[in-house]
Amino acid sequence: MRTLAILCLLLTAFFVSAQTSEPAGATATAAFAPIEYHLPPDLLKKSEALYHTRMLTFAVGTIYGIVLLILLLNFRIAARYRDWAERASARRFVQALIFAPLLILTIDVLSLPDNIYRHSLAMSYGLSVQGWGSWVWDWCKNEIIGVVIATLLIWGLYGILRRSPQRWWFYGWLAMIPVLLLIVFIQPMIIDPLFNKFEPLAAKQPQLMVELEKVIHRGGLSIDRSRMFEMRASDKVTTYNAYVTGIGASKRVVVWDNTSRDLTIPQTMFVFGHEQGHYVFNHIWKGLALVIGGLLLVFYLCHRLIGGMIRRWGPRWGVRDSADWASLPVLLLIFTVASVVAQPVVSGAVRYMEHEADAYALAIIDGLVPDSSTVAAQAFQKLGEKGLAYPTPHPLWVWWTYDHPPIAQRVRFAAGSPHRREGAPPFPKPGEVER
Repeated sequence: MRTLAILCLLLTAFFVSAQTSEPAGATATAAFAPIEYHLPPDLLKKSEALYHTRMLTFAVGTIYGIVLLILLLNFRIAARYRDWAERASARRFVQALIFAPLLILTIDVLSLPDNIYRHSLAMSYGLSVQGWGSWVWDWCKNEIIGVVIATLLIWGLYGILRRSPQRWWFYGWLAMIPVLLLIVFIQPMIIDPLFNKFEPLAAKQPQLMVELEKVIHRGGLSIDRSRMFEMRASDKVTTYNAYVTGIGASKRVVVWDNTSRDLTIPQTMFVFGHEQGHYVFNHIWKGLALVIGGLLLVFYLCHRLIGGMIRRWGPRWGVRDSADWASLPVLLLIFTVASVVAQPVVSGAVRYMEHEADAYALAIIDGLVPDSSTVAAQAFQKLGEKGLAYPTPHPLWVWWTYDHPPIAQRVRFAAGSPHRREGAPPFPKPGEVER
């Protein structure tokens, strides 16, 4: 799936987490309201170790991914796969069916050590409880889906490249737009159920459903119960989460069972209010627009660079021209480097949208729960404890990689948020949030 993720330029998902150690179904708000995020000494030590390990893993994984593509070119692996495909058939589609899966599986199998280590890390810190058998089966399903989709994308892209060598980047970008929309549309209905079990939230948490409908009505929205689900995440992870996904008829709100089981009802209302904020502000569509705009720039960058790269290193790589199947690692290399360079822009945009949703949630539940600021601050505090979020991440690391504001910042924002008074705007409009 790494290749598919590169081709799609990291489709952005929007997630928020919250948690508590109080019994399920509790409605009272604890007296303690954190103003600053903090961890007890034992958790702080684990958090710091995990923070530094993740930084190192990110750096090593990024460099390894780039080096891997260069090695595939220098050792002419892609050229060898192309030769096999061309010897097998003169038909381009058959060649794609041979070449694309071979290259994708080679990349993903050689990337397995990084994936295995990341899962082992999550298990060792108690963030994951998924056994290795289940994890391997999920990886296999990922590969099947990724190979099918990526093979079709590669076949179509190279067909466009052969027919229009000068404008392929623009036509390829246009062709990617409906593909991205289709993937986002079908993911919650077809792909996600292959990996997790989803049940109607109203059936699993009827009392909670009544309270959530108050949040919906307060916002003047109409979210049908059929669009609200509980996901059985406890089979695989220990953390708490909720998210909004899909577009159009597939759009839905998902709450993890860890969240609905362990959070107080007010805290869950806050989490749901955050997701409702994503609905109100059309964040999925904005995220898609960001991805589509980024794809246009990267496709053009590929067009500008690939010719010169092949002229200089093509003979060494065994790549004939840009329309040669064996040029795919060159495109993936440009995509990978571009995605790393663009990550701060994407991360910053998503962080802002998450902050918008935080501000909306604080405002929309004010008056529905005893103290919205306390509820939110406690939820963020518990989230950090459960996820071992480091209290003082380096600003550069936040700028480069964080797709949510740091937990410490979210706690301070929640604790310092003024209550809405009667007659004041009930919730912020897009772009009008407090910092």
